[in-house]
Amino acid sequence: MTREVYVRIETEEGTEPEASWFEDLARETLEAEDVVPPYEVSIVLASQETVHRLNRMYRDVDSPTDVIAFYTTPQGAEQFILPDDGIRHLGDIVISYTQAVEQAGQEGHSVRRELTLLVIHGLLHLLGYDHEVPEEAARMRSRERELLETFRTRYYE
Repeated sequence: MTREVYVRIETEEGTEPEASWFEDLARETLEAEDVVPPYEVSIVLASQETVHRLNRMYRDVDSPTDVIAFYTTPQGAEQFILPDDGIRHLGDIVISYTQAVEQAGQEGHSVRRELTLLVIHGLLHLLGYDHEVPEEAARMRSRERELLETFRTRYYE
């Protein structure tokens, strides 16, 4: 079964995890969420400027952010011609590496822990979780904490 996770690292800090780290984390998160293959998702590690521009263009919010998820839902699918290949096209996650580094420093934990949280957060959005809706925010935050704890020894300690 196809479990495609495409990773593009656009930053050149030299401290970013390898693409395989993101791939493994994404696959394990999706498995924990009972996402059955075949599926595909992409993760981009980008500059703060890139993520800021995307936030302004697609969310009409003119400020930096840490992660943005772009997903295909049944409601929005009519805007696109999706391949009839039987693969669940989850969407794209774009993470600001600069923001992740800053937030890790502010919170006093590792950059890998912060990136783990941002990948989990982005994937949960692609799966329909929404912290903008008050009734759903607690559910999403709780699941983030559970997954973060589950992945602690493998991804950031």
